[in-house]
Amino acid sequence: MGTHSTDTDAARFWDEHYRTPLPIRTGRANPVLTEIADALTPGTVLDLGCGPGDDALWLAARGWQVTAVDIAATAVRRLAEKARALDLHTMISAQCVDLAEDFPAGTFDLVSAQYFHTPFALRRARVLRTAAHALAPGGRLLVVDHGSTAPWSWNQDPDVDYPTPDEVSAELALDPTQWSIERADMPRRRATGPGGQTATVVDHVLIIRRTTP
Repeated sequence: MGTHSTDTDAARFWDEHYRTPLPIRTGRANPVLTEIADALTPGTVLDLGCGPGDDALWLAARGWQVTAVDIAATAVRRLAEKARALDLHTMISAQCVDLAEDFPAGTFDLVSAQYFHTPFALRRARVLRTAAHALAPGGRLLVVDHGSTAPWSWNQDPDVDYPTPDEVSAELALDPTQWSIERADMPRRRATGPGGQTATVVDHVLIIRRTTP
C-alpha cells in the first residue's frame, strides 16, 4: 500500500471517504463479525476503525456495550447521530481516535478489526498487539482482512500484498502461554458492494483468545 506523510492527511482522506450521506440502517454488519459475535455472550466490545458504524449499531442492538473509534470525525459524528436516532446511544461510545498515536482505555471481551487497512503509514501490528493486551481474560481479538480486491474497493493497486492470517499472527508475536489462536483461515464468500454489484471475495480471518490475565 502507498503511504502519505501526516496524520492530518489520513484524517482528511477518511473524512472525505465517509462524507457521502448514508441512510440510517442496521443489518449491514460485516458477515464474519456477525457469525462470531452471534455465538458469544454480549459484553464489552471495541470496534477499531468503525467507519460510519454499521458493525457498532448491529452489536449494540444485540446487547453489546460498544466503544467505536475512527480517525474520521465525519464517520464518528454520523455514528453518534444514528445511535441516537435508533435509541442505542447508551450502548455506544463513538470516539474520534488516531490509532497511530493513541488507543482507547478499557478492557474488552471482544476487539473487532474489520478490514483494518489504510493507505497511510500505520504500525498496524503495534495497534493489534495493543488490542490483544486490552482483552479481558477469555476475550477475543477478531481480525478480518481482505484476501482479494473487490471491484468497489478504494484500493485497486494490483501489487497490493494481503498477509495471510498466519503471517499476521506471527507479526503480532504474542506469548502463546497467554494467547491462543482459535481460528486462522481464508474463506470465500459472495459479497455485495455499495452500488449493488456482486463479486466473490476472499477474507483472511484470525481469532486470537486471551487465556490468562
